[in-house]
Amino acid sequence: MIDPKSFDDLAKRFTEALPPSFRQFQADMEKNLHATLQATFAKLDLVTRDEFEVQQGVLARTRAKLEELEKQVAELEKQASSGKRRKTAEKPAEPGEDQ
Repeated sequence: MIDPKSFDDLAKRFTEALPPSFRQFQADMEKNLHATLQATFAKLDLVTRDEFEVQQGVLARTRAKLEELEKQVAELEKQASSGKRRKTAEKPAEPGEDQ
């Protein structure tokens, strides 16, 4: 999840932006804002940068493997279609067969 220190920093910036007359409520505001931010971010489906980079690597490897398999399938299809043509050309036509 997100670093709790970043919540503290964000809450502090919000409370420092308040006018001086509200500074007495600063500690309460920081606590409430901190709790609200944590609850809001907890509801979001967020991942850490490390998790994101791991998944990005997995996706890159998967794409490379998919491209490799697509090439293999294309080669096998090419071999299969050329093999059918050879067998058809080698096989003599029997009387009465439609081609």
